[in-house]
Amino acid sequence: MQFYGLVFFRKALAGSKFISKGKAEMDRRILEAFEDCPVVAAIKDEEGLKKCLGSDIPIVFVLYGDICNIRDIVGRLKQAGKIVIIHLDLITGLSSKEIAVTYLRSVTHGDGIISTKPAVIRKAKEEGMFAIMRFFVIDSIAFESIQKQVEYVHPDMIEILPGLMPKVIRKICSQSRIPVIAGGLITDKEDIMAALGAGAISISTTNQKVWFM
Repeated sequence: MQFYGLVFFRKALAGSKFISKGKAEMDRRILEAFEDCPVVAAIKDEEGLKKCLGSDIPIVFVLYGDICNIRDIVGRLKQAGKIVIIHLDLITGLSSKEIAVTYLRSVTHGDGIISTKPAVIRKAKEEGMFAIMRFFVIDSIAFESIQKQVEYVHPDMIEILPGLMPKVIRKICSQSRIPVIAGGLITDKEDIMAALGAGAISISTTNQKVWFM
């Protein structure tokens, strides 16, 4: 299956003068993992963490934690060989400021950051982390703002919520040069196939039944 934006993304990694060699290699490794991982485990509690540790899923989105326990959460996942991407906006005790990115990188050694905040995404890229910008497509205004923000911020990937909108996902994928992840409200194999068929590179979900389909 060919994903919209994937060929361009590889070419950009190979030819960019603004990406360090280390980050380019990391981005390529993570991109390849996404290509091989149609379902990303998103964890929101300790139960999800334990289930994820016992799975073969290579990529994990961490959607919970606080400044006291996030190091341990990420450490356990890294020890299990997972690629760990932290949703900074959902970590209790951290503000959605650039300094929070530096804190997470130095304390947790996570692989990447998810955020809805443009400044956070830019800082994550500066810090050499994989940066995923999350968009809630709730109306036409939100939809129309995606391309403008992508061109301004240049995230490594974008995540579209909710993920049950194949027509919208297809349109975003056709317009964007950035790989797309679909997330939110995905509950069965039909939802997964619809999102992937629309051009998404992967889907993310907290639904543990979907992890093991």
